[in-house]
Amino acid sequence: MTANIPPQLGRPVGASGEETRKRIIVATMRCVAEVGYAQSTIREIARIANVTSASLYNYFPTKLELIRATIEATGDIAMPRLRAAAEGPGDIVDRIEAVLDECGHLIHEYPDLAAFEWAIRAENVMPSGAQEAPEDSGPQVGAGFATFREIIEGLVEDGCQRGELGEHPDPRGTVEAIYALIFGLTELAATLATEDFSAALGSAKVMVRGALFGGGAPESS
Repeated sequence: MTANIPPQLGRPVGASGEETRKRIIVATMRCVAEVGYAQSTIREIARIANVTSASLYNYFPTKLELIRATIEATGDIAMPRLRAAAEGPGDIVDRIEAVLDECGHLIHEYPDLAAFEWAIRAENVMPSGAQEAPEDSGPQVGAGFATFREIIEGLVEDGCQRGELGEHPDPRGTVEAIYALIFGLTELAATLATEDFSAALGSAKVMVRGALFGGGAPESS
């Protein structure tokens, strides 16, 4: 059953156009997270956002434009915060842990964020509308993950310059390991209960500090 929009995202009397637009985007994120892109309808999204379908079309003339705007909004929400965490104080392990913690905060504040992103990727949606769409027609699927990969690459490059990857650094392998770890955590966030995801996040931090940067694989017993 569709959850209610949190009170702070509800529609106050005399809500501005920007507030209504944000509410529609939140409703889109929630609807796609619950039933997928293909099954999401303008009518259902409008119902969740507490607007009429006609009103929604005034903001977003097509479903694809609405999805494209929601993908862009999720990036605007998450990427500045993840970038700030990656550029914070401490060594590379401290900063990776800060990124993981920020992922947890984002999931707590926006419980539909991971499931929305995962549903869009799983259905291979083309927000620009078609295979032959021009490159500048809008953000493509996975744009947020591409930006996040750049953040990780910058973090690892900085750690390598500081000598934090050991005597024989493997920057490419380190980037792939961290990216795969957080990519997997995103899938878990989309499918697990909150407490289970928190446990997985904690285990990931232990793994980063121990196995990835703590001297290699554990000795066999």
